[in-house]
Amino acid sequence: MRLYNTLHRKKEEFTPQHDNLVNMYVCGITAYDLCHIGHARSSVVFDVLFRYLKHKGYEVNFIRNFTDIDDKIIKRAAEVGKEASAIAEQFIGEFYVDMDRLAIQRPSVEPKCTAHIPEMLKLTQELIDKGYAYPTPSGDVYFKVRAFEGYGKLSGRNIDELESGARIEPGEEKQDPLDFALWKGAKPGEPFWESPWGKGRPGWHLECSAMSEKYAALPLDIHGGGQDLSFPHHENEIAQSEAATGKPFANFWVHNGFVQINSEKMSKSLGNFFTIRDILDKFLPETLRYFLLTMHYRSPLDFSFDALEEAEKGVRRIYAALAQVDAELAKTAWKKSPFPEEIDAELATLATSFAEAMEDDLNTAGALGHVFSAVRLAGRVCEDKNLRKSEGGREFFLRLKAAFKEWGAILGIFEHEPAAFLVELRNNRAARAGIDPARVQELLDARQAARKDKDFARSDAIRDELLAMRVEVNDTPQGATWDVA
Repeated sequence: MRLYNTLHRKKEEFTPQHDNLVNMYVCGITAYDLCHIGHARSSVVFDVLFRYLKHKGYEVNFIRNFTDIDDKIIKRAAEVGKEASAIAEQFIGEFYVDMDRLAIQRPSVEPKCTAHIPEMLKLTQELIDKGYAYPTPSGDVYFKVRAFEGYGKLSGRNIDELESGARIEPGEEKQDPLDFALWKGAKPGEPFWESPWGKGRPGWHLECSAMSEKYAALPLDIHGGGQDLSFPHHENEIAQSEAATGKPFANFWVHNGFVQINSEKMSKSLGNFFTIRDILDKFLPETLRYFLLTMHYRSPLDFSFDALEEAEKGVRRIYAALAQVDAELAKTAWKKSPFPEEIDAELATLATSFAEAMEDDLNTAGALGHVFSAVRLAGRVCEDKNLRKSEGGREFFLRLKAAFKEWGAILGIFEHEPAAFLVELRNNRAARAGIDPARVQELLDARQAARKDKDFARSDAIRDELLAMRVEVNDTPQGATWDVA
């Protein structure tokens, strides 16, 4: 398997350090608000990586933290008149609601910042003792960026470039504008912990270094997060961890690309900010997850509701094919007739191609292309009466279902019972179109009664009424079905 390593700016062969064990750390949320689509993308990307590594047979020690003390949390708590800890717990709970709906598997360990203050105090003292950090009279502790020779190696930035835009804010006691806080002296009314430098709380960057070292042997095999974290957060993690330990912090740095909204940066001020809840109020979770996988994880992803509707069509097409396969397998009479070997060979080739796409830097977009080739292959067999009724056809359908089960487990999609999911998807589309499924069923029942009474004028009138509602009726031997036109 090859992964793009941000540290070296190229794809590299991934091999874990400890035989079959992969230690992977991914930066989690700062728990002060509902998660937005950017959180959804990062969560889905690393969930698929987690799933795929396990599929390959690795034992994965997946660590994802919660930042439960931070300036943003403190500000939100003050605004609503709650304790910072209550705000953090509230939005950690909301995070789980969103992630569960998106079929995000739980990591191995989910440490919280406030439960690891002793580890952060220890790391801070080590950096002071080694000359990489210094306390100030007010109780802050800063990391000396210039003391760490490799600073900038992850982001590709150099000290001179950083210095040109850096300045010391009023009230700060930094020795250098580039230095960053390891520990912050407490301000009146803020949560605090006792430390050798006075009452205070940890800086944001410190927690990931301290918790990584506690839950995994360094260097980590993989450290991940959104592209926006590469600088300064991940750059600062490298500096403080490597300065303290004298060894590499992580061998692979994996970053997912940004999410744009209609080709613009997502921003509350622009009115184009969407939480996961905003999207799932309109679309099914699987549609959103599928959409997030249609672009390579390192590429920018342009979100729009039109694009989500296109993704929904893809989901619907896959499930329709799987439902058709299930319908064929439900039959009991199978003929002993020839089945083309090349069709079985094509399915085997698609399975290989799917794996090759995933091995090539987790190319889910390429993998989904092979999924649709399998859908088309299934359609060819289903359209041929002789093939679909043959014993060879039955074996093909079973192998196809097994392939989709494996692919679905890796991607975290198309794992629902197809016929039931198609009804759920139809009703979701109907809700967006303002169509009441109960009213549609009433009209279908009335139409069926009219047809039974040979009142074809009434039957046609009801059909026209349904069409005016954007309801498309399909008459089958099993009865009338409907969909959103």
